[in-house]
Amino acid sequence: MSTDEPSNETYNPWTVVNLVFQHLTDAGLHPVLGEAGDPGAHAAGLLRTLGVTPAAHDSRLREAVRDELAELRALHERS
Repeated sequence: MSTDEPSNETYNPWTVVNLVFQHLTDAGLHPVLGEAGDPGAHAAGLLRTLGVTPAAHDSRLREAVRDELAELRALHERS
């Protein structure tokens, strides 16, 4: 595929948010969700910049992401 052709790939922006939060937490940092607004919109923008179409949100996935972020916050509070 040439770089001039649009991509047909889709990806959930919350997966990107989760990946970034996990990376930051693994690095000993303490990311906070919500103080600077909804990170999903920024993640969707990043995906578009990379040529990937943000996928529609699935309520089950949203709930799983919310649970995982709560776990990360709990880990942060313990450290």
